[in-house]
Amino acid sequence: MNNFSKLGLSAGVVEVLDQMGFENPTPVQQQAIPMLLENNPTDFIGLAQTGTGKTAAFGLPLIELIDVDNRATQALIMAPTRELGQQTAAQLKEFAKNNKKLNVEVVYGGANIVNQIKALKKPTQIIVATPGRLLDLIKRKAVSLTNVRYVVLDEADEMLNMGFKEDIDEILSHTLEDRVTWLFSATMPKEIRRIIKKYMDAPLEVAINTEQKSNTDITHQYVVTKGANKVPALRRFMDLQPEMRAILFCRTKRETQQIADDLSNLGYGVEALHGDLSQAQRDAVMKRFKTRAMQLLVATDVAARGIDVNDLTHVMHHQLPDQLESYTHRSGRTGRAGKKGISLAFINPREGRRITELEKRIKITFEKIEVPTVEELKASRINNWANLILNTEVDEQANDILYSLHGKFAHLSENDLLKRLITTQLDHLLIQDGNEGDLNELQGGNRRGDSDGGSRRDRRDRGDRRSSSGSAGKNRYFINIGTIDGMTIPDFVHYISDTAGIKRNDVGDISMQKTSTFFDVDTDGGSGFEDKFKGLEIEGRSIRVNRDDEGPKRSSRGNSGGGSGYSGGARKRSGGGRGPKRDYRGARGGSSRGGGRRR
Repeated sequence: MNNFSKLGLSAGVVEVLDQMGFENPTPVQQQAIPMLLENNPTDFIGLAQTGTGKTAAFGLPLIELIDVDNRATQALIMAPTRELGQQTAAQLKEFAKNNKKLNVEVVYGGANIVNQIKALKKPTQIIVATPGRLLDLIKRKAVSLTNVRYVVLDEADEMLNMGFKEDIDEILSHTLEDRVTWLFSATMPKEIRRIIKKYMDAPLEVAINTEQKSNTDITHQYVVTKGANKVPALRRFMDLQPEMRAILFCRTKRETQQIADDLSNLGYGVEALHGDLSQAQRDAVMKRFKTRAMQLLVATDVAARGIDVNDLTHVMHHQLPDQLESYTHRSGRTGRAGKKGISLAFINPREGRRITELEKRIKITFEKIEVPTVEELKASRINNWANLILNTEVDEQANDILYSLHGKFAHLSENDLLKRLITTQLDHLLIQDGNEGDLNELQGGNRRGDSDGGSRRDRRDRGDRRSSSGSAGKNRYFINIGTIDGMTIPDFVHYISDTAGIKRNDVGDISMQKTSTFFDVDTDGGSGFEDKFKGLEIEGRSIRVNRDDEGPKRSSRGNSGGGSGYSGGARKRSGGGRGPKRDYRGARGGSSRGGGRRR
């Protein structure tokens, strides 16, 4: 038996819920739905965390209370973001699919307003809107709210955080005096209390304590590392868990895009989501993420509002949010529907008190964990690679290819061949810029094992000598190879070192662009460096390498260097469209088997 039938819903709505697989209401639905139906009209406050079923809690009563024979707009739902508005409207339409007379429209910024005006000319009983676009439509007289009897403020605390207080006041001034207001929020700051006092009369209230249940499905963890090592540390977790599917939260749009670009240039499936993207770009990013075309979404808090993605294994925090309550919003995107999830924060040594504050305020417990070591990555990679080989079905073309090799490996023993294959896998774990060591720090400043600041200063000095522009022991070079050639930074390091016959650690501070790359080479390994590339070409294009000491200032992108850690080499950027991938890792000493060939 469908337990929604006990809440006072009509048979038609219960039938739809059956078809959608809804059988047991969540706590907020179980309390809110009968309260709203039995006490209509009433103002209402619903306090519940993200992911607890709030849309159905207000959406199902609305569908029951709307007069479908009345063509006027009777209900208005305001949401803080486009994504949440779209998600809410889609769910309401699904709930109401047995009632052809009920029409739901969604309006939001970033989309063609002319098309939205055209849609609103049809009888529309429920409008879902972001505040800014709704005000534009009101000013154009494209929408009338004079018959609105139900106003729902969804994610009210977030709308106030985003600065919509004045917009909400203006919009509500266009509605009926005797309308009812239903307010749903995860938190109850002072500003929400002011709205309640101003616009609501003796509201009924439902407060659902979902924290304990939610937190039992989410493991809260943190690592302590320097700010500059947060992205390298993140990469190690991604390399160790290739099945990871996660959102990384950042504070600023610029930081979000920078981290996504850096990781993408290193071959990871990563994209950014922030307010500077157009609606079409945001929709495309979310489509790729939902279809698992990428592993990690790097997002700001505002852009991520309303994102509903199933089966997230991790939520990660490049920095903890300024408002501790926002941590609950972030972490609540994993550990849903009875599945386990991990919320992982990267903090610097002085942020330990923030962890303590969260534990006290939100009643959760954090586990301190360590950034994986390179040795752990190696063991994991080799184990995954061995399992891949064991589970690979032999292709029918393999015999022909094996025959064409004419016993090329006949002089090698089985162990020698395996050692060489293992080495090719370990090569993908190349770590640059001095991050091959321990990335963990103690809460207080020193890295583990440091008795004082001296060894840290030594490391910092060595790092400065490695990366300083124009520093002694470095030559800066230009090469006319870039991402357009399907190149990633790990490929590039292999290609340069193999062709020039230098150590891979001699190549650093790489700034890769579409058609060119700037990079440093240690002078100890750079004797006759430019001559090693003379006569080489890629796809008929001559390779050109020259000193670039007076060239453009180096970008910080790619400075974290390193291999992607994925079997089979670095991957192309998700959705990139770079064309076929070429193997640039030629034989050492610059033979013609590399990506470039002698003319």
